[in-house]
Amino acid sequence: MHLHKKVSILALSALALGGCTKLDEKLGSTLERSQAEKVIKVNSLLINAYNDMQLPYQDQSNFWALQEMPSDEAVAPTRGGDWDDNGVWRSLKLHTWTPEHSMIQATFTNLLLLQFSATNVLNFQPSKQQAAEARFIRALCMFSTLDGWGQVPYREPNENLLLPPKVLSASDAIAFIIAELNAIIPDLPERAGAVKAWTANKDAGRTLLMKCYLNKGAFLNRAAPTFDAADMQQVITLADQIIGSGRYSLANNYFDNLAYNNDVIGTENIFTQQNGPGLSTIRAGNAAFCHWAPTLHYHQLPSGWNGFATTSDFYDKFEATDTRRGVAYAGVTDVSGTRVGFLIGQQFDKNGNALKDRKGNNLAFTRDLKLSEAGTDLEIKGIRVVKYPPDMVTDGGHNSNNGSNDWVFFRLGDVMLMKAEALLRTGSGAGLAIVNQLRVKRGATPFVTLTLANLLDERGRELYWEGWRRQDLIRFGKFLEPWQLKPSDDPKNLLFPIPVNDLAVNPNLKQNPGYTK
Repeated sequence: MHLHKKVSILALSALALGGCTKLDEKLGSTLERSQAEKVIKVNSLLINAYNDMQLPYQDQSNFWALQEMPSDEAVAPTRGGDWDDNGVWRSLKLHTWTPEHSMIQATFTNLLLLQFSATNVLNFQPSKQQAAEARFIRALCMFSTLDGWGQVPYREPNENLLLPPKVLSASDAIAFIIAELNAIIPDLPERAGAVKAWTANKDAGRTLLMKCYLNKGAFLNRAAPTFDAADMQQVITLADQIIGSGRYSLANNYFDNLAYNNDVIGTENIFTQQNGPGLSTIRAGNAAFCHWAPTLHYHQLPSGWNGFATTSDFYDKFEATDTRRGVAYAGVTDVSGTRVGFLIGQQFDKNGNALKDRKGNNLAFTRDLKLSEAGTDLEIKGIRVVKYPPDMVTDGGHNSNNGSNDWVFFRLGDVMLMKAEALLRTGSGAGLAIVNQLRVKRGATPFVTLTLANLLDERGRELYWEGWRRQDLIRFGKFLEPWQLKPSDDPKNLLFPIPVNDLAVNPNLKQNPGYTK
């Protein structure tokens, strides 16, 4: 997408979803609707909506950061003067954020911009399928907004852009999203043949609907989530439709689902965002693929930013035989020396030579980690995570911001675990076989029994760094518990604060409890 087009969309979006600013009403009449329908192509607007998913979801400092950094899975320690950023990363880990937190503000804004892009498609007479795809994108970003903030600004198509949007409560928002998904699934295409995972499809709609039913009780009462039997049965029924389709199977290599060619070899992927340079005419922009760059060291290939890590407590949840913990990966390790999964201990190049950090220390990542690191060994502190195998084909693997790995939103492993959870919460023991099927495929020892505790741990092992952990911890009632690097908490942190800028421009928003306005 050309820059001037993107700027235009963002400017309109800010007006649509955040504003009650006193602007000249002639802005809305500079282009008559009849003219607009001639020059604006619905397919282009739909492509814009798909493109606009990239910033809130793939950028390492947006929704992914808000889901992973406050959890037990991820940490961005300050290393000397690096990764300080005015303390925003540390406050995410410690749950000490405020309404002025820059990442919370940016994520809220970008989700609302995405909602506008999707809603705007509906203003220009889309086909049934185009409308269904746009409404799916809108439902997804509304679900994320509800997940984070407990209330959702919403505007119908063709509403007056000079008036602030209404705000849906948690109960109204979840009811709206569920109704939307049930309405559009018949008009979405089947995930088969020419319909790739990066196109909103029936199974993507079913998976998001599963998440709605599974999390509904948590969204309505985060302090004490409830799980209605009828909702759990909906989760089970939808999972059976997806699993029973025969379109998906557990990958022989877990990391194939996330590789640079995962659109071809990823057998589990239900819904993704297509990535890769030069794809702006297909339904993707140039990739800003950052999820190996923030964690790898400067002297590894591809060269990284030496930032993100995980805790030793989370790493210890994995058995040594569990392939999800880390493996050599063909096309990456043999080319660069970099393994995938968790990186701990001495790191090597492709020829087996031990790497050094910039101070001459052996590049041997340690279990020890503090939120603020100092000293001569600060570069090697912390177990690193490489969930997406680096793309060593695009640009020869030297530009770690370019990658063709499609970003994965939904995949089979998650669907299986959601079904197992719904079965467990309704008193059925049938979920044990589902979880053990997954564990055996990943090289882990089968469970003897299935409990909420080991199921939550299994979701962590299966879905680590995929952007679901905060949501899972809240649903399982564990988010406020202390863990490594987070000694205490406050119940207000079950919701993020509404950013101060949004409160100022939309009087329909109300600050969440516990945060000063």
